[in-house]
Amino acid sequence: MKTFFVLIAIGIVLMVLFQSFTIMSLNKTEEQKYSVVLKEKDFEIRFYPSATLATINSNAKTYKDLSGPGFRKLAGYIFGGNETNTNIAMTSPVHMNINDSASTMSFVMPSAYTAENLPKPNNSEVTIQKTQDEYVAVIRFGGFASDKELTFYAEKLHNILAEKGITSYGNTRFLGYNPPFQLVNRKNEIIVSVNWNE
Repeated sequence: MKTFFVLIAIGIVLMVLFQSFTIMSLNKTEEQKYSVVLKEKDFEIRFYPSATLATINSNAKTYKDLSGPGFRKLAGYIFGGNETNTNIAMTSPVHMNINDSASTMSFVMPSAYTAENLPKPNNSEVTIQKTQDEYVAVIRFGGFASDKELTFYAEKLHNILAEKGITSYGNTRFLGYNPPFQLVNRKNEIIVSVNWNE
């Protein structure tokens, strides 16, 4: 019995160390650049300058159906699945646009890369694209994301914007910041494009 409790204690210590290492590693991960133009209690407005993304299109209609297959295809590209076998650093967040017509998942490319100097993907399902400058409204939540939470926070964000008289357009999108094996201190965001004049 004593051995059992010792093993449990060792397991807990190892898990805490692993989670601490994961969080420290994420702190070194390049994050997509933006500036906050309005910050309130429940939401904020950000300006995102143009960025280069690696993207896959999918007919998936749920977070669960898009996240696994999409991540594997995009990870394949940045982990050497390209014409020069180049390893490209992982950044955050991962972008997901999930809707009933056509969904997408994207990795933001490190700022050192452009659409012109990125290696061509081996997988034809991975495309390289450049986004436009945009203003977005953002709401944040913790824990593990699910379709239920994505719907809940998308509705909450739209209600806040309606109350504030801020006009949005396009689909709400999900931004995920953490690997699936990170159990604590998780960050998720729902964003939507807005019309904004500073």
